[in-house]
Amino acid sequence: MFTSWAGGLTRHRAGRLLAALAGIALAVALVASLGSFLTASKASMTQRAVRSVAADWQVEVQPGADPDAALSLVRRTPGVHTAVPVGLARSTGFTATVQGSTQTTGPGMVLGLPGGYRSRFPGEIRSLTGRTTGVLLAQQTASNLHAAPGATVGIRLPGAGLHKVHVDGVVDLPQADSLFQKIGAPPQSQPAAPPDNVVLVPAATFASLTAHAPVTTQIHVARDASLPSDPASAFTSVTRAAHNLEARSSGALVVGDNLGAALDSARQDALYAQMLFLFLGVPGAVLAAALTAAVAGAGGERRRQEQALLRLRGLRPRQITALAGLEAALVGVIGGVLGLGIAALTGRIAFGAASFGASAASWVLWYVVAFVLGAAVATGAVLVPALRDLRSVTVADTRRAGRGSGSPWWMRCGLDFMLLIGSWLVFRASSGNQYALVLAPEGVPSISVSYWAFLGPALLWAGAALLMWRLTLLALAHGRGVLARVSRPLTAALAGTTAAVLSRRRRPLARSLVLLALAVSFAVSTATFNATYKQQAEVDARLTNGADVTVTEPPGAATPPGAAGALKVSGVRHVEPLQHRFAYVGADLQDLYGVRPNTIASATSLQDAYFSGGGARTLMRRLAQRPDALLVSAETVKDFQLSPGDTVNLRVQDSRGKALRTVPFHYAGVVKEFPTAPKDSFFVADASYVAKATGSDAVGAFLVDTGGTHQKEVAARLRKQLGTRATVTDLTQTRGTVGTSLTSVDLAGLTRVELAFAVLLAAGAGGLVLALGLAERRRTFAVATVLGATRRQLRGMVLTEALLLAAGGLTGGALIGWALSEMLVKVLTGVFDPPPTALSVPGAYLALMATAAVVAVLAAALNGIRRATRPAVEELRDL
Repeated sequence: MFTSWAGGLTRHRAGRLLAALAGIALAVALVASLGSFLTASKASMTQRAVRSVAADWQVEVQPGADPDAALSLVRRTPGVHTAVPVGLARSTGFTATVQGSTQTTGPGMVLGLPGGYRSRFPGEIRSLTGRTTGVLLAQQTASNLHAAPGATVGIRLPGAGLHKVHVDGVVDLPQADSLFQKIGAPPQSQPAAPPDNVVLVPAATFASLTAHAPVTTQIHVARDASLPSDPASAFTSVTRAAHNLEARSSGALVVGDNLGAALDSARQDALYAQMLFLFLGVPGAVLAAALTAAVAGAGGERRRQEQALLRLRGLRPRQITALAGLEAALVGVIGGVLGLGIAALTGRIAFGAASFGASAASWVLWYVVAFVLGAAVATGAVLVPALRDLRSVTVADTRRAGRGSGSPWWMRCGLDFMLLIGSWLVFRASSGNQYALVLAPEGVPSISVSYWAFLGPALLWAGAALLMWRLTLLALAHGRGVLARVSRPLTAALAGTTAAVLSRRRRPLARSLVLLALAVSFAVSTATFNATYKQQAEVDARLTNGADVTVTEPPGAATPPGAAGALKVSGVRHVEPLQHRFAYVGADLQDLYGVRPNTIASATSLQDAYFSGGGARTLMRRLAQRPDALLVSAETVKDFQLSPGDTVNLRVQDSRGKALRTVPFHYAGVVKEFPTAPKDSFFVADASYVAKATGSDAVGAFLVDTGGTHQKEVAARLRKQLGTRATVTDLTQTRGTVGTSLTSVDLAGLTRVELAFAVLLAAGAGGLVLALGLAERRRTFAVATVLGATRRQLRGMVLTEALLLAAGGLTGGALIGWALSEMLVKVLTGVFDPPPTALSVPGAYLALMATAAVVAVLAAALNGIRRATRPAVEELRDL
């Protein structure tokens, strides 16, 4: 019996089975793909955090402790691969005489490094010129002393006098912030910036220099212990190991946990990645499940008739249940296997591996979860309706037309309106100024996620779908006149009949239209979010770097604006000088940037979101029209109770006498972000006014515009031309350093996966359900043909339904997708830095998605037309 039933299904219900298989396969493939991707993304965040740290631990030996015993203890610690001692001594200043001119710096640091330090910790030191060993000057120190390899530098140490050393090379210290951290101090007590003046010397030289000077000993550690792939678990593991070492040292050691700090940041980004998975992946899986249910529901009447026939022929309910279970098993197992195959193929194409880069255990786990989910969807879509009909529908019921003509229960109780109101309330609460979606207190192992924020988009999605269902039912039930006028160009004399058929079939038509709208909204919201994310990642990089390429002059360099001409190498379109000073407002020291208001936008991007009290053009025009105009931060406005036009007296250093002088400005607007500026408070003013007030037009940085292309090549040319006289950074370099570990996720690959599935879901929602619905109405078309309907009229009836479905689904989906996109971006504000001023809409992709949906609907309609025009006698005989 089971074999015969399965054979009959494949021969006579192949279309319905294939459509259900497609829905299950999409659901399984989407969950398996995104789940594996999420796991791989977390692992990549952990790996990036580990790679970003040069010295995993900086263990400081406390005064009175034995450095040798401490070193032995650290080396015996489980998980420690390398541990070497590093000496630090504070210098009162450095001096150098070059070409008859003597230069003297302020206080600095002298580091004593053991042999082989650079090979053990390659990320700490980057050679710029000269030898890679011996006495090395930091780039800023070399610039301050005008020293180069071969020069002689004097080092002053407390209690040790002046010692002269021969310079062997100039280096950069990429991780100076962590290298010169205050070990054991909380983040808010750390130095604002690393020292400008640093000399690195071999350990033997350091010992002779500091024989009578106070010295601090640190032990720099590289760990090789395997870490969990999840950043939160890795953070807990590393932090516990550091605390264990401190406890075993009995207070002799304090650990500066650089690796833990990097993982501390990564674990928050991992939770945001999890948020992206839930916000962008789960709706797709739900939609695929709904598509499967709709496909199964399209043959509901025929299934009830088949059950009635089986009962008339003597089959017991248990046997009928077993046959329905067989169909569900076929759909679940075959669809699940196909889905896993699609997921593996997707991973291979998009990421080069079927596992998406995840470990074997995680990959297998997600594939099992996805397969089980597919089986559950098949059970719910195929078996559960069959059981419900078996218990509630009699044989006589199957012969009655128009069953269940009343309004659905959710329409009667207004569930759609309640969901939308609930969505608005949740959204209002979760988008407040003090709301944090992810809370990860720095240094605290526990982290929390406000999952209830998911209710806002989820309730909006469900409520908008039900509202659209309600409006569609009302329009089809009470709009026969309009439907007749719309269909008349295609159906001629059968316009009234077509309107009556559409009104009578309003429930399945509303279901198809809402399903298409949800698929379109999923595609719109996913594509818009991904495009906005990419846009803001680029904005963040541009804000940090300043322009395509930025040439930063060393502090104290008197580089005039005219030096911009020498930077116009091949590939450069424009060079913009940017002044950088420091100014006191009250007792608060802030950065002061002098700009040329009329030309600053030629080299960098200024968005209206960076300002308050006017757009970018408006405020730049104010600076140009009134030279003493000043843009200040919102925090400064609040602290000093400023109103537009108020006088703001800043104390700036006069370049001629080096004394502070008071310079009056007038408050003209608020600046929240500015290229190269810090995240906290700063000022922006007219460069000519700043130069006049300080007696110097020295430039702090040059913003170089390359037209958005060839940044690396231009930066390389400028580095070769400038040598160590200035620091050259380009946008491609900054993208990899300023982004959080969340932006290191291959979002381009994720985008391709999600958007490809979104197109398939839109096409399936538009075409499959319509095709199956038309297939179930072959008897109707055959009877209409017998009663005299022409092929043109039948074609018009099918095309009218298809066009209504496409137009309503695309329009409703676009509106729901737009609302979801706005809500997603607002709720996930923590993902964006800075927050976007407007959504980025990927027009090309949305056009492709709409085209795919329309093509699928038209293909289903053409197939229905072909079936409708078969000879009526043949059709009735088959049925």
